[in-house]
Amino acid sequence: MLFSFISYLEHEKRVSPHTVLAYRKDLDQFILFINTAFGMSNPEEAGHAEIRAWMVALIEEGLEVTTVNRKMATLRSFYKFLLRSQIITKDPTFKIKSLKKGRNLPGFIQEKEIYNLLTSTNFDADFEGQRDRMVMQTLYLTGIRLSELLGLKWSAVDLIQLQIKVLGKGKKYRVIPISSELRLGIVHYKKVFEECFSIQNENDFFIVRLNREAAYPMMIYRIVKKYLNLFVRNTKSSPHLMRHTFATHLLNKGADLNAVKDLLGHASLAATQVYTHNSIEKLKAVYEQAHPKA
Repeated sequence: MLFSFISYLEHEKRVSPHTVLAYRKDLDQFILFINTAFGMSNPEEAGHAEIRAWMVALIEEGLEVTTVNRKMATLRSFYKFLLRSQIITKDPTFKIKSLKKGRNLPGFIQEKEIYNLLTSTNFDADFEGQRDRMVMQTLYLTGIRLSELLGLKWSAVDLIQLQIKVLGKGKKYRVIPISSELRLGIVHYKKVFEECFSIQNENDFFIVRLNREAAYPMMIYRIVKKYLNLFVRNTKSSPHLMRHTFATHLLNKGADLNAVKDLLGHASLAATQVYTHNSIEKLKAVYEQAHPKA
C-alpha cells in the first residue's frame, strides 16, 4: 500500500517531488523501526502503541520538535489514506497529539541593511554579477519563494503591466505587481541576458547559469548568503529570509494583512499573521520611547 499512497500523493494531491521524497523517507524510517522493535513487516499492522513508541524514540534521538511533528503528520496522512481505502478499520494515529513547541518569530533584515545591500553592493558588470543582483532584487521586492524564482520564465514577466506570474504551492498561479525600481532592474538584466546569450527566448528561465540552464536551489542559497554576509549579521541567511523581510516591511508600513497574504500566496491568514508579531514589537518600541507614561 506504500506504493499506492505515494502514487496518491503524486497524482491526486499533486504535492511537490520534494514533499513526496520526505513522506517516503519518513515512512521507510517508521517501517524499519516497527520491524526492528516489534517484528512487524507491514505498517498496516501497527497500532497506537507502536506509533507512540516511535515518537518517543525520535524524541530520545534528540530530534527537534518540528521534525518529530512532521513525521507524525506523515503517518496521519498515510493512515487516513489506508482508512479511506478500507485497508484498515481504525486510525491508529487518532489519539497521537503533536508536541508543543515554542513560537519562533520569523527573522527579517532591517530596512537600512537591505537598502545598503541593494544600493551599495558592487555587483560585477558581467552576466553573473547582474544575475546575482536580479536574484537579490526579485526576492526582496516580490517576496516570492525559492521554488517560484527557480521556475519563473521570461514569458511570465510583463514589463508593460508591471507584473509577474508565478506558479506557487498547490500548482496555483498568482500575479504579483512589480515596482518601477524592479522594472528598471529587469530591463537592465534583460539587456545583459541578451548580450550573453545572443537571443532571449520567452521559454528561457529568468534566472540561469552560464550554460543557459535553469538555476538550482543551492546556487541561489550561495548567492543570497554571499551578499547578505556583506551587510547583515545573520547566521541563517537564506532566500526565505528575503521573503520574511518583504512581508515584515510591508506590514511595518501599514499594508493590509489580506493583501500581504495574497502577495505571499498563503492559503489562509494564519500563515501570514505570524509576521504581525514583528510589527507589534516595533509598535511597542515606539510606544515605550515616545509615550510620556510608558
